[in-house]
Amino acid sequence: MKTFTVEKDGFRLGGEPFRVISGAIHYFRVPREYWRDRLIKLKACGFNTVETYVAWNMHEPREGEFDYSDMLDIEDFLATAAELGLYAIVRPGPYICSEWEFGGLPWWLLKNDGIHLRCMEPDYIAAVDRFFDSLIPRIAAHQITEGGNVILVQVENEYGSYGDDSEYIRYLADGLRSRGINVPLFTSDGTNKQMLTGGTVPEIFKTANFGSRAEEQFAALREYQPDGPLMCTEFWNGWFDVWGEEHNITAPEKAAQELDILLKNGSMNFYMFEGGTNFGFMSGKNNEKKTGIVTSYDYDAPLTEDGRITEKYEKCKEVISRYTDINEVPLTTQIRRLEYGEIRCTARTDLFSTLDSISDPVKSVYPLSFEELDSYYGYVLYRLHIRENETVSTVRCENTADRVQGFRNGKYAFTAFAETIDEQFELAEKFAGGTTDLLVENIGRVNFGTGLECQHKGVLGGVRINDHRQYGFEMFTLSLDENQLGRIDYNRGYNDGVPAFYKFEFEISEIADTFLDTDGFGKGVAFINGFNLGRFWNIGPQKKLYIPAPLLKKGKNEIVIFETEGNSADSITLSDNN
Repeated sequence: MKTFTVEKDGFRLGGEPFRVISGAIHYFRVPREYWRDRLIKLKACGFNTVETYVAWNMHEPREGEFDYSDMLDIEDFLATAAELGLYAIVRPGPYICSEWEFGGLPWWLLKNDGIHLRCMEPDYIAAVDRFFDSLIPRIAAHQITEGGNVILVQVENEYGSYGDDSEYIRYLADGLRSRGINVPLFTSDGTNKQMLTGGTVPEIFKTANFGSRAEEQFAALREYQPDGPLMCTEFWNGWFDVWGEEHNITAPEKAAQELDILLKNGSMNFYMFEGGTNFGFMSGKNNEKKTGIVTSYDYDAPLTEDGRITEKYEKCKEVISRYTDINEVPLTTQIRRLEYGEIRCTARTDLFSTLDSISDPVKSVYPLSFEELDSYYGYVLYRLHIRENETVSTVRCENTADRVQGFRNGKYAFTAFAETIDEQFELAEKFAGGTTDLLVENIGRVNFGTGLECQHKGVLGGVRINDHRQYGFEMFTLSLDENQLGRIDYNRGYNDGVPAFYKFEFEISEIADTFLDTDGFGKGVAFINGFNLGRFWNIGPQKKLYIPAPLLKKGKNEIVIFETEGNSADSITLSDNN
C-alpha cells in the first residue's frame, strides 16, 4: 500500500515528492448522481485531489440517529474519487463553518441550555465522541494506507477564529487516531497571530486559509510551521452571497494569477471548485449578518452551481498545466438543461385555513423555543387568544429570533426583523378579542464567530400586548417536512395577503436540469416532489432555484411553494438558465 507523509522537505507520496493540487466539492451539496461528473471535471482541470467537509447535522439529524444514505454516502463519494484516480482530503469537523447551518453542528445540541461548544465541556464532548464513533471508521477504511485514497484528515476547523482550548484540539486528534486514522492530521487557520496561536498545537501539521498574497501569507504561516511543506487549505477564489447584497465575483484573471503565485510556493486546496447548493434550510448566517446566506453556494467557482465549465475553470487549468501534466479526460455524464416553460397554479390555500391539518398545537403558559418544541428548522406559529374585553393596541416580541410576522384574526399587522425585531408595533386596526398570531422564521443559525451557544430560535422572552406580557400560548411547528406537505388540505379555502401554499403540477417526458423562477413571489421556500429546494427571497441577489434533473421524474411532477409575504403569481416558469 502507498503511504503519504509530511516531511521536512515537503509532502511525499509513496516516498516520492508530491504537490497537493486539490479542489473542494462537498458531497452533501451535490446530487449523488452528479458526483462522478463533478469529480471527472476536477481531474480534467489538472487537480489530483478532492477535498470535502463532513456535515455533522446531516449525518445525525436527530440525536443518536445516523444517516449515510443517498447524497450522504461519503464512502461512495470517496470510492468514486478513488476510481477516477483522485486522492482525498477529509475535514470531519465536528465544526466546519462552510456557510452551512450552525457550521455543521446539529441543532439538538442547543436543547441542552448549559452546553458549551467547541471546547472540553463534557456534554459536548460526549456528543462528538458518539458522532466520531459512527463516522471516523468509515473514513479510516478509505485511507491510502488501507488501499484507499484519503491522504489528509483535518482536526476541527479554523479553531483559532473561535477559541484557544489546546486540550480540545489534542483530544480530537487523539480521537481520530484511536478510531483508526493513521494518515497525517492537520489544522487550518487564518494567518494572523491570534488565529495561528489559538488554533494550532506544536505536534500537528499546520496550514493556512487565504485568497490572495500567497507569499506574504505563507511567510506568516512559516513562523508557526518552521519546516515542512506550505499549504493553503482554503484558497478563496470566489465568495458566498448574502440575501439583499450584491452577487460576489472574483475575476477569472485574478483567480488564475493568485493561483500561479500560490503554486510557486506550495500546495493548495481550491475553495470552492464547485460550490453546489444549500438545499433545504441548510444555508447559515455568517457572523450575525441579519439576512443569512442564499440558497445557491455557487461561490463564483470554476464549476457553476449546476456543474458548467466557466472561463475561470479554463484559466486555472492553464495555470495548473505549468506545474503538472494534464491528461485529457472524457466527460461521461450527459447533463442537459431544459426550459419547461410556464406552469399554472393548480391549487392554493392559506396557512391559517390549513393550519390544523398540518400541525397539532402545543400548549404552554409561556412561549417555547424551537429547540424546546423539537422544531429544528423552518417556522413556528405562536398563537394567543385575546380576552374579549381587551383591545389590542400594541405588540412587542421580547428576545425573538429571527423574523416575526404578526397577524390579527388572520390579517397581516406587522413585520419585526433585524433592527426592528425588538420594537413595539402599534396596530393600525385596534379591536378586542380574537387571535394574535406570530409567525416566527428561523432564517439560519450562525455558522461563524463566537456566538454559537446563542443560536436558539423562536420567542425566547415573552410577548407584550398593551405593554404587559401575555400568557397562554398555542404553538404550531412548521418544519415543512414531507409529512407536513402531504397533509396540506387545498380544499380549506384561500385568503389573500397572508402566508399560503401554492401547488403547481406538470407532466414531462424528458428529464433535465432546470431553474425555478420565483418572480411574483416574495419570500419563502420551494419544494419539488417533496424535496426542499431551499429558500427564495425577492430582495436577491439569487432569483432562481436550481432543480437538478435527478429530482424530477418522467410523468407527473409537483412543485409546492410556501410564501410568507402575501405575494403570489398565478404561474411559475421553469427556465434553462439561472
